[in-house]
Amino acid sequence: MRKIVVLSFISLDGVMQAPGGPDEDPSSGFTLGGWSFPYFDDASNKEMEKQMTPADLLLGRKTFDIFESYWPQHAEGWPGINDVTKYVVSKTARTSDWSNCVFLNGDAVEQIKALKAEDGLPLQVHGSGNLIQTLLKNDLVDELWLKIFPITLGGGKRLFEDGPIPAAFTLENTMISPSGVIFANYKRAGEVKTGSF
Repeated sequence: MRKIVVLSFISLDGVMQAPGGPDEDPSSGFTLGGWSFPYFDDASNKEMEKQMTPADLLLGRKTFDIFESYWPQHAEGWPGINDVTKYVVSKTARTSDWSNCVFLNGDAVEQIKALKAEDGLPLQVHGSGNLIQTLLKNDLVDELWLKIFPITLGGGKRLFEDGPIPAAFTLENTMISPSGVIFANYKRAGEVKTGSF
């Protein structure tokens, strides 16, 4: 069985929109694109290299469009990116010139459940805010690898925008960069337990 790992850059107030550049996603009037850039340092880069290990990708269409326009020509920055399978959830896109792309056009939840049931590499989800909401609502996320930046952004798309199902996670690994970015990897750990003091 494959696991689904969500990797996300988030602000302290949970915004995940457009961390990489000013023009990445200006939808809904978002003007702070590229907010993660000032916080990257050597330690952050090394940790990111560890996280960009061989894995297939599970992407929403908007993130796929961004990746497709950049990574095929810059694969030295993400070794193996052109070789892994890119699964793209889209109602409209069906083909790509980028190698090893598979488009999921039908019932996304059922198709993703079938992918999880297969043997193979983990499925990494980058960006893909709408897809992440679907995965969280359907309890399909096995791990959250979060990069939490010491900044608040006010508006913007949030990682837990629509409210996921109640779920417990265990902290598996953590690192804090000199610029204050918290790298925290969480693994799904059953149901939420309650109690009283």
